[in-house]
Amino acid sequence: MLERLDPQKASLAIFVGATATIVGAWIFQFAGYDPCHLCLMQRWAYYFTVPFSLLLSLSAGKNPKGAGRGLYILALVMLGSAIFGAYHAGVEWGWWAGPDTCSGDISGGLPDLSKPVVACNEAAIRIFGISLAGWNAIVSAVLAVIALAGARHQGSSSVSQ
Repeated sequence: MLERLDPQKASLAIFVGATATIVGAWIFQFAGYDPCHLCLMQRWAYYFTVPFSLLLSLSAGKNPKGAGRGLYILALVMLGSAIFGAYHAGVEWGWWAGPDTCSGDISGGLPDLSKPVVACNEAAIRIFGISLAGWNAIVSAVLAVIALAGARHQGSSSVSQ
């Protein structure tokens, strides 16, 4: 199935998947699940990917090679997002320590009362046993694979006239 993804279809699939993911994060935030510092940083990849994938999808018909190169960029961005999501999930599971700024510890002085203190080492919610950071790692990895498949698409080998 992935071999059928030309750059335009892959870009559109990434646009839809990335948009749904970031909108889902906003819905959880609106529902009262405040994001931590690492959660907010994980959104950066989506803030780049959503408009970039839309532009690639719109331009792929006229410039499939350029769209293919753009999909390689998206694959790298989403791979980085997957790694970052896995790192954050590992912090939540206690497999390794997170940054000092994410512990919710206020021992260094008075807390900033204008912001909620949200610890990065505690999952706000788990869905099927996986935190939102873990889901970000999974979704990002899937989007990276889609981007690679679209970038590697060779097109039709026969020329019709």
